Amino acid sequence: MESKIKMNPNPLVQYIKKPQNDFTKADIIKYIEDNNIKMVNFRYVASDRRLKTLNFIINNKSHLETLLSAGERVDGSNVFPYIEAGSSDLYIIPRFKTAYLNPFMEIPTIDMLCSFYDKNGRPFIDSPENILRKAHKTFKEHTGFSFEAMGELEFYVIHEKNPLFPAIDQKGYHESIPFAKCEDFRDKALQLISQCGGLIKYGHSEVGNFTQGNLDYEQNEIEFIPTNIEDAADQLVIAKWILRTLAYKNNVNLTFAPKITAGKAGSGLHIHTRIVKNNKNVFVENGKLSDIAKKVIAGYLNLAPSLTAFGNSIPTSYFRLVPHQEAPTNICWGDRNRSVLVRVPLGWINKMNMVKNANPLEKDETKDFSYKQTVELRSPDGSADIYLLLAGLVVAAHYGLEMKNALEYAEKNYVSVNIFDKKYININEKLDKLPDSCSESADYLKKQSEIYKKFDVFPQRILDAIFRQLKSFNDKTIRKNIEGNNKKIIELVDKYIHYA
Repeated sequence: MESKIKMNPNPLVQYIKKPQNDFTKADIIKYIEDNNIKMVNFRYVASDRRLKTLNFIINNKSHLETLLSAGERVDGSNVFPYIEAGSSDLYIIPRFKTAYLNPFMEIPTIDMLCSFYDKNGRPFIDSPENILRKAHKTFKEHTGFSFEAMGELEFYVIHEKNPLFPAIDQKGYHESIPFAKCEDFRDKALQLISQCGGLIKYGHSEVGNFTQGNLDYEQNEIEFIPTNIEDAADQLVIAKWILRTLAYKNNVNLTFAPKITAGKAGSGLHIHTRIVKNNKNVFVENGKLSDIAKKVIAGYLNLAPSLTAFGNSIPTSYFRLVPHQEAPTNICWGDRNRSVLVRVPLGWINKMNMVKNANPLEKDETKDFSYKQTVELRSPDGSADIYLLLAGLVVAAHYGLEMKNALEYAEKNYVSVNIFDKKYININEKLDKLPDSCSESADYLKKQSEIYKKFDVFPQRILDAIFRQLKSFNDKTIRKNIEGNNKKIIELVDKYIHYA
């Protein structure tokens, strides 16, 4: 237990001396009393993917007790558009494990993410956060495994052009100050996200950088550590809010939009996954990728066309999913291969002692780091409904484990070459393709909807709402119509720049 507390950047963890997942109402009240906290914010995610806020000034301890026990009611018709205004009230109930000290408010404030409940006190069936919980619960009950995930959050910081030490266009990967201008901003974001409970692996400058007019566009990435999939979703939601707010406070612009302009690197939200049992990563067996991992990959590939409905939800999503931009277009998988849809990155599977080689004074011992092995889905972007995307991935993994021909399907769609290379065009042409528009993505969602509805995980009303939203963009031929027209592309980018 002490190892989970020591050096933890979250001040609540340090004070309460418990991991976040063990927080109770009494713990939250004690922290508030002892640290002169004046306000509590209830935070929740609406259908527009943004983090909403309900502010409470604490009147007294009895008021605080009631607030944390009973929650509050909200107008569900303004949160979810498919709810009728005549019967729209919902309860929001705080989840204590998500509590964090708000880093931006002058008044000392504790924020907590909330779950939705209906008039009978049951989890609201159409809430994306509840759908994710249901998906994971069903998965655990039917497979005996737990599902873990983490995201790679890519974004552009847009600021006034700085003529000193200019960066090389589209060569920003892991660039440093002074050629990278946003390192201080990113470092501050890392600090704030970790203080609010985010399990951060690292941050770095990404490939994309360019100048347009008097503005510099600089791409960055923050990558997290795999954790329980519900917590993985929560930390991504909070991180996006922190990044936007920090940008606002620093008078710079920031966007998670999948595409900024033609010919430049787009921003993705790659999702890494692994399945565990008894704290062991079952994606690895005898130093190799396991059959369980391959079956899960088969599930991801099979449902990939409809997963875009959750993970690529605006027209500019499909301007990113084009060849030669380190984004997938073909439904296939491979090892360490960035041209595929599902990638198996380096995973420390082979026992070795590289640290001894680099540092001769260290002991000659080998350690098993295979728990770090993940499987990465590379299609999603910042427009994703994070809870529904991760719920869809759990459903896809479950489906893959039940597929009778999963291993054969995985073997058939394994690729070991750069499929965007012209000399491998014969392989490229044989592979199924991802949708090229929101409209086509909606069609695939309808076609594969029965898989998502199995075990009552995804309600029909949610699937219908997503279908209607995707179709409303009327973008079936938009990529073809404006391809090469930079002015039209920029207009489209500007329209959705903060939708993601």
